Amino acid sequence: MHNTAPAPQSQFAPRSQSAPYALPHLRDADAGLGDLATVQAIYAHHVRHGLASFEEEAPDLEEMLRRHAAVRAAGLPYIVACDDAGSEASVLGYAYATLYRPRSAYRFTLENSVYVAPGLAGRGIGGALLAELIRRCEIGPWRQMVAIIGNGLGNAASVALHHRCGFRLVGTLEGVGLKQGGWRDTLLMQRALGPGTASLP
Repeated sequence: MHNTAPAPQSQFAPRSQSAPYALPHLRDADAGLGDLATVQAIYAHHVRHGLASFEEEAPDLEEMLRRHAAVRAAGLPYIVACDDAGSEASVLGYAYATLYRPRSAYRFTLENSVYVAPGLAGRGIGGALLAELIRRCEIGPWRQMVAIIGNGLGNAASVALHHRCGFRLVGTLEGVGLKQGGWRDTLLMQRALGPGTASLP
């Protein structure tokens, strides 16, 4: 989505492996509830062991708190998926939006990020997070959302997730990242938000 050992599986495991998967509870990430500690652990796993993120050193909790604060200060959503609505609920994944680029002409275009805890793929968590992120962004003034998918077509799960949520493939940057001993592509996908380019803001 990133070599010390990954976070213990028990931290992320569903409460009952035999029970049917329920849709996760979605809410704003809350640093005060300790959400960002689990978010940091999830992201650190993907940085150290995956190719979706092109970061090579996992940011610490202080840095993740700073990033969360910057997203919220920009008026953008940063949400978590939990196993229930209680204050002790386990964070199963997270998603947020940032401005695609800082120059002013890009101010109506966003980039999304979605990460799910290790071992929890296939439960609909990523789809629920991305759908809710899109819904919240469409309430605002933004008109386009871009996904920059590390490892290109090698990241088939992320490509499929974005297709299901209305994104289309718009291009591939070949060999732009060097990670885990190989050159890695990034895939660009895009979808309109609200009226898209049909009218000016």
